[in-house]
Formats: sequence, C-alpha cells, structure tokens
Amino acid sequence: MNDQDVRTLEKLAVGVAREAAELALAVRDRVVGDGSVADLPTKSSATDVVTAGDQECEALIRERLGALRPDDVVLGEEGGADAEPAAGQVRWVVDPIDGTVNYAHGLPWFAVSIGAEVDGRALAGAVVEPVSGRVWSAAAGHGAQLDGRTLRASALTRPGVAVVATGLNYDPDRRARQAALVSRIAGRIGDVRRQGCASLDLCSVAAGWVDAYYEHGLHHWDWAAGALIAEEAGAVVRRPSVTDADGLGLEAVLAAGPGIAAELAELLRSLGASGL
Repeated sequence: MNDQDVRTLEKLAVGVAREAAELALAVRDRVVGDGSVADLPTKSSATDVVTAGDQECEALIRERLGALRPDDVVLGEEGGADAEPAAGQVRWVVDPIDGTVNYAHGLPWFAVSIGAEVDGRALAGAVVEPVSGRVWSAAAGHGAQLDGRTLRASALTRPGVAVVATGLNYDPDRRARQAALVSRIAGRIGDVRRQGCASLDLCSVAAGWVDAYYEHGLHHWDWAAGALIAEEAGAVVRRPSVTDADGLGLEAVLAAGPGIAAELAELLRSLGASGL
C-alpha cells in the first residue's frame, strides 16, 4: 500500500471509532446509568462484564466498514473473525469497548480501538475515548497523533525512575502471578500504574505519560491499534511472538521509550515474566 492508502485507512478508522464512541456513551446511559453492574451477565468471571455496548458498538463498526470497504475482513472481540485474510487483504481488528469493566462502573478510562493490517503488518489505527473525546491515531510511516498533535515517546534513560503501566488478567490464577511480578518489579522502577485499558496504556506510552507498559495474556484486538500508535511515536514495541527467544513469554506485549526498552525487557525476563 502507498502512503495515501494508509492515511485513508487511518482517516476511516478515526471516523468509525468516533461514531462508535458516541454510541458507547448512549448505550451506557441507557443500560447502566445508575452505575450498577450487579444484574449484568458476565463472560469468564465477575469482573469481565458483558455490556450491551460491546455488541451494539461492534455491530455498528462492522456495518460501517462493510459498507465502505466490502472487500476487507474484520476480526472483532465480540463477533470473532469473518474469515482468514487472503494475501494482501486488509483486516480490521476491532475492540468495540476496551476497558469494559471501567465502562460498566462509570469510570472514564475506556476506548474504542480499531486497527488495520495487511499480511500481519499494522498499517493504521485509531483509539477514541468516548468520555473525553480524545482521538489517538497513527498511519505506518507517518507518526502518531493525539487530536492532531504529534506524539513522542519518553526519552528517559533510567529504568529505576520509570513509571511503568501494566494490567491484570481476568483469570484469577494468572492475575495472582501477574500481581506477584508487580510486587517484584515495583522496587526496581519509579512507580507502577494499572488503569484497566490496554489500548490507552499503549497510547500513554506514545504520549510519554508513562515511560513503558507491559502485559501478558492480551488479545489481538487489545493492542492492534495502540501498539502502532506507540511505535509510530518512537517507542520500542514487542508484540506477541511465535517464539520466546527474549524470555518474555509468547503472549507478552511490551512498549517502552527507546532509552529503557532493552533494560526493562531484561528486568522483566530476570524476574520471571515468561512464567505469566
């Protein structure tokens, strides 16, 4: 794809994500306006809340993408994969509401995330925050922006003072192992942040709001757009891999400013990250 093509994909991702973000707020007002989640159904555990917003927002995104680009395929959190993409075919990777638990509880830290890729290579992405209205986006080779402002990842070179974001899995056993790693790493870095939305954690790396982010057990839709945004802002990004040559575990996602990325990866490895 040429430069114009990837910018077109970025613009489309932004437009569709904005529309879905408006719908997400409207659905939350209708379904959980009182802030209660006690009567809502769940997926794998009591903390993984299924909301009407997930299904309605993904349905809207699929409808818009299907009308505008009928030859593309979609991989979404709720609806799964349309089909395996053919060589050269665009695949949209969609998280209709990333940060569902925050969303259902009335917390503002959630987002609509839409990424576009071809042959496994990320080309464009958008992450839109419904509450604040902030729009994060990137196109491969064209940098990353927040509301049109160019983003730059942290220039920090001392991991010992780094602010590092992470996340905890819904599975209780895995969450306990991840929490144990947090306790081990906490004394070796500046501080830890846990905000419950992978796409926005990756965007925070892009903005330099945090110096790094790592997490195990994410799905493709959790990081598809955010990882590109962080990368285009100059962060070093490690996506889930088919090999574990670096000892971080097959499912590890790591994004960090270039001055601390290698040292942080080694620290995580030495503290047992591959066991998560």
